[in-house]
Amino acid sequence: MSVLETELKEMIVEVLSLEDVKPEDIGSDENLFDETGLALDSIDALELGVTIQKKYGVKIDPQDKNLAAHFQTVKALAAFIGKK
Repeated sequence: MSVLETELKEMIVEVLSLEDVKPEDIGSDENLFDETGLALDSIDALELGVTIQKKYGVKIDPQDKNLAAHFQTVKALAAFIGKK
């Protein structure tokens, strides 16, 4: 697991105030928005997006047809940020 993935897991728990979840509980390949994963919703995605833009200086284009895929897992988010 990369340092960025660890940072993202910590950010998810902190920004979304997930009281019953620890960063180490989140799998890098775990689906963040599926009921089998964290079951995050669109408001959570918006909050994460804003935080990612501020922290990493990444421009997130809402018209990007691959945007949902970028936010699917922690690993996908890390790859997306790494490319920017």
